[in-house]
Amino acid sequence: MLTLKFIQENKDLVIERLNIKNFQAEDLINQILDLDQKRRSTQNSMDKNQAELNKISKEIGMLFKGGKVNEANVLKAKNTELKDLVKSQNDELASIEKELNDLLVQIPNLPHESVPNGKGEDDNVEVKAGGEMPVLSENALAHWDLAKKYRIIDFELGNKLTGSGFPVYKGKGAKLQRALISYFLDKAIEAGYMEVMPPLMVNEDSGFGTGQLPDKEGQMYHVTADNLYLIPTAEVPVTNIFRGDILSSKDFPIKMTAYTPCFRREAGSYGKDVRGLNRLHQFDKVEIVQFQHPEKSYDTLDEMVNHVEGLVQSLNLPYRILKLCGGDISFTSALTYDFEVFSVAQKKWLEVSSVSNFESYQANRLRLRYKEEVPASSAGREKKPQLAHTLNGSALALPRILAALLENNQTEEGIVIPEILRKYTGFDIID
Repeated sequence: MLTLKFIQENKDLVIERLNIKNFQAEDLINQILDLDQKRRSTQNSMDKNQAELNKISKEIGMLFKGGKVNEANVLKAKNTELKDLVKSQNDELASIEKELNDLLVQIPNLPHESVPNGKGEDDNVEVKAGGEMPVLSENALAHWDLAKKYRIIDFELGNKLTGSGFPVYKGKGAKLQRALISYFLDKAIEAGYMEVMPPLMVNEDSGFGTGQLPDKEGQMYHVTADNLYLIPTAEVPVTNIFRGDILSSKDFPIKMTAYTPCFRREAGSYGKDVRGLNRLHQFDKVEIVQFQHPEKSYDTLDEMVNHVEGLVQSLNLPYRILKLCGGDISFTSALTYDFEVFSVAQKKWLEVSSVSNFESYQANRLRLRYKEEVPASSAGREKKPQLAHTLNGSALALPRILAALLENNQTEEGIVIPEILRKYTGFDIID
């Protein structure tokens, strides 16, 4: 979330920039600043009363020591009143601070200055496109029909076992899925990311740290008995690895990658766009996460975008890269690039990755800071810890990648496996 200090010092800028996200912030910002003034006033009054209480306590001790019992008892009565008042003010202060924090978490992250205006996905800006569109026969099939024809994904069985949106991968379909995971992980490791295998459930603090709570709890599966949440993405546990920590600037960049199943309720998603693999409740994804110095985070964002682009190019899929407009960018992101691949059989673009810079927004929620390394000659002049920047991206999410691979590579003989994957699959065609 935005820091209170930043809002105090940049009120007009915050309101102006959040207009890009179509978020009218003025009333909320005024509430926050008024409440902060009340907090300061209450704190000052309590501090004065506490100082007076400390002073009276010393006087009482001196009076008793000098045998002035009556005077001491008079002060004791005043002391009791002050104690009650300080306790009441302390309780009020705690209530104000909770209310203030509840308001602060309602403020989205500021969009980067390059984020275009727009109301929704139709206003996103294409910044690059690549790959060649395959030419398919007139009787080309969508992936759900190919899955049935070649017996590689069973949607009906998944519905029987769990429900809609939980497919069962079989035979070469399962092996292709595993091949994609291994390939994406290997490429991330080659790029300097350390592989981690995090838990698939997180607590409330982790959900809050990355911004899923309290904003998106309705989209997550909640294990109510233990108050845990199934992860919607590996971003959540991996980014929380450093929650509450103070790093050193020499540690940056910190690069981590993780494969996990991801779980999303996708409440309210209906219609033709959710058929087959297009939108699932459980899916596999390889995530890349970086923790970076604020001065270098946008160079890092470009590096991560290039990494994802290399993956898509290596699979020979037609793709485009979109810069998300203010109306489509997420609550927590400062700048996001989406990758889409074209499904020739469905005749539509399918989103397969989002790569985002959150700047210090998540780090403030995580209390993730770093100390600037200073030369030995500057000892004694260390800067106080600053908030780090966090970034993440899908590299890649499997369902729509798999859908496009199946559809775009279908032939009369079968589905041809991209050459880069064959050492992972052990076969070059699904027939």
